[in-house]
Amino acid sequence: MLLKKNIKVGKIKQSLFFLNLIVFLLFSPKVNFANELEGNNTDIKVLDKISSKNILIQLKNGEEIKHKDLLIKSTRCINSEFDDNPEITAYLQVKDLTNKNKDNVFVFNDWMFSSSPSIKPFDHPVYDIWLVGCY
Repeated sequence: MLLKKNIKVGKIKQSLFFLNLIVFLLFSPKVNFANELEGNNTDIKVLDKISSKNILIQLKNGEEIKHKDLLIKSTRCINSEFDDNPEITAYLQVKDLTNKNKDNVFVFNDWMFSSSPSIKPFDHPVYDIWLVGCY
């Protein structure tokens, strides 16, 4: 008789647990992780290959910054949701102001990845750019 009561109590506890879980999932506030992962500012480093000096540039997304012969614009940056292997991705547009050829407006116009800059390399004879941060 005691065994049957314990089984009934166990089934009731299990049912209450699942009921609480369903209520929690239905009424918990919805969190939009995409907004938390997308930043308003992008940090890049620009290396001058001739002088071997690099400089950290902080870009506000949507604004252009002139750095020597380059016009650099970051339109969007996103942080990864994983903390153990952070990935920063940014959409960059870079113009070379010394290039007078109007056919090739951008030297670089694509997504850049912090962990793998060789996927979409920035190819310029004088400067090198890599992605450092997004906040």
